Amino acid sequence: MIVTKRHTLRITAVSAISAACVALAGTAAMAATPAAHTTSATQKAAAKASITAKPSVNSVKAWQLFRVTGKTTGIKAGSKVTLQQKQRGKWVTLPASAPVARNGAYSLGVKLGLKGKNDLRIVNGKTASAIFNVTVR
Repeated sequence: MIVTKRHTLRITAVSAISAACVALAGTAAMAATPAAHTTSATQKAAAKASITAKPSVNSVKAWQLFRVTGKTTGIKAGSKVTLQQKQRGKWVTLPASAPVARNGAYSLGVKLGLKGKNDLRIVNGKTASAIFNVTVR
């Protein structure tokens, strides 16, 4: 068999098209399966995320520093947890946040000025701790 330049180009073109088809078919098959798996894993992680919170005191003077400590599960280390306060029936984010450590723990310093019983919680995205109270005198 004599191999001509035209024959060589034809074989190269057919080989390239075949390789592209195989690669696309493999990519499509691979992409479909992990995408469904990743989504369910993300939903499971979001469902398992939780935050605990415990104030160092139950009662403080106005603008006195106290600490809120706790643990998180299902929240990435280094992400921020933020303090929220219930004001007039709505949750208001306060300028107090702390990063989550590798073991899931956090500790943040807080100063409150609204006198009376303050409903507080710690949040990260849509995940929130149970409501805890600190009374400001």
